[in-house]
Amino acid sequence: MNSVRIIGGHYRRRILRFPDSEGLRPTPDRVRETLFNWLGQDLDGRHCLDLFAGSGALGFEAASRGAARVVMVEQAPKVLAALRENAKMLQNPREVEIMRGDALQYLASNTSKFDLIFLDPPYGKGWIPRLAPLLAGVANEDAALYVEAEARIEALGDWRAVRHGKAGEVHFQLMRRETA
Repeated sequence: MNSVRIIGGHYRRRILRFPDSEGLRPTPDRVRETLFNWLGQDLDGRHCLDLFAGSGALGFEAASRGAARVVMVEQAPKVLAALRENAKMLQNPREVEIMRGDALQYLASNTSKFDLIFLDPPYGKGWIPRLAPLLAGVANEDAALYVEAEARIEALGDWRAVRHGKAGEVHFQLMRRETA
C-alpha cells in the first residue's frame, strides 16, 4: 500500500493508505499546502466535491480543515475500498460521503451545490473538456475550482485561473468564475 499524510487541521499527521491504481497520483504535500494557503486554512461550513477522490488526500484534508460536507466520488473498486478504510481509521467523519460512481454521471444526475470542487482526473484521457460543461450545474455562484492537469489551464468554462503553480510535471490551478 502507498501512503500520504494529512498536513493540517483536526486529522493532521494521520496517514492515508491507498493501493496502486492506473492514473492515481496523490496530490503531493507541498501542492496541498500551497492550495490550502490560497484557500485559507479554515474551510468551516464549505461544501466540497472531490470528483476523482483517488487517495482521498484532497477530500480528507478538506474535512480535516472544517468543511461541513465532503463528497468523494471514485469508480475503482480497490481505491474505493481504501477510501472507506481511511474513513474508518478517522472514525467515519459524518461530513464525509464516499460514493462509487463515474464523474460524468455524478455531475449529470446530482442536484447538490458545492463551494469548492477538486478536479484531479487521470491524465491523457480527455476528462477535463468533458467535465467542464457540467461543472456549473453543481457549483454555487461563488464556487472555487481546483484543477490538476498535465498542462496549465487558463480558463475552463466560466472559470479563470486566479492562482497557478507547477510541481514536477503537475500543473495546478485555483479557478474562480469571472465576475461581471
